[in-house]
Amino acid sequence: MGLLNLFNKSSPSLLRLPAGSFTVDRSGALLAGTLPSSFPSELAREIARNILTSFREAAAAHLPLSELVIHYPSLKISARELRGGAVIFLTPKTSDSPLN
Repeated sequence: MGLLNLFNKSSPSLLRLPAGSFTVDRSGALLAGTLPSSFPSELAREIARNILTSFREAAAAHLPLSELVIHYPSLKISARELRGGAVIFLTPKTSDSPLN
């Protein structure tokens, strides 16, 4: 019986590309945001953790980094440092976008 359950796994659902922004404090806690409620908060925390780590490592290396822009094929993530925290913008790239 357990073998049949192997094939009944539900396929993962696809998420719409988010459009919005959110602000985090220096510990990575979400303060405010304009992301849709369907966007998983766990994913927003993971993005924030990586952004804050990048800003901290740049500061430790004495590199003046106040803005970070990451381009993916269909998503642009830009972040600005805010006294230990960050404001993070998520922008989907569309076919009519000048970034393509």
